[in-house]
Amino acid sequence: MEKETKTPEEQEQIDILDILLDEDNEDPVTLYNEQGKAIKFDQVAIIPLEERLFAILKPIDEIPGVADDEAIVFAINENENGETTLVVETDEPLAMRVFDEYYKLLDEQK
Repeated sequence: MEKETKTPEEQEQIDILDILLDEDNEDPVTLYNEQGKAIKFDQVAIIPLEERLFAILKPIDEIPGVADDEAIVFAINENENGETTLVVETDEPLAMRVFDEYYKLLDEQK
């Protein structure tokens, strides 16, 4: 059975952090770009670093400039209304540290 797709307005009613932290959630994460286009991602990990949270998401849908085997680091922020937002982390050294933390966690699981 196919799941119902929610509009951006309906998606906003569900806090993205609740979705990301739900260990039972295996559904793709749907984010919307500036033009309102839905882009689906597989969740790779949630990484705490420097008292902040980051999400590593791998695009399912094609994104120009992002290779099929690449993932993107998103900073998990709270806006002035108390809503959780995801923003692409543009600080490359910080994004690399997030990936390093992820790789450390993988090594610990071996």
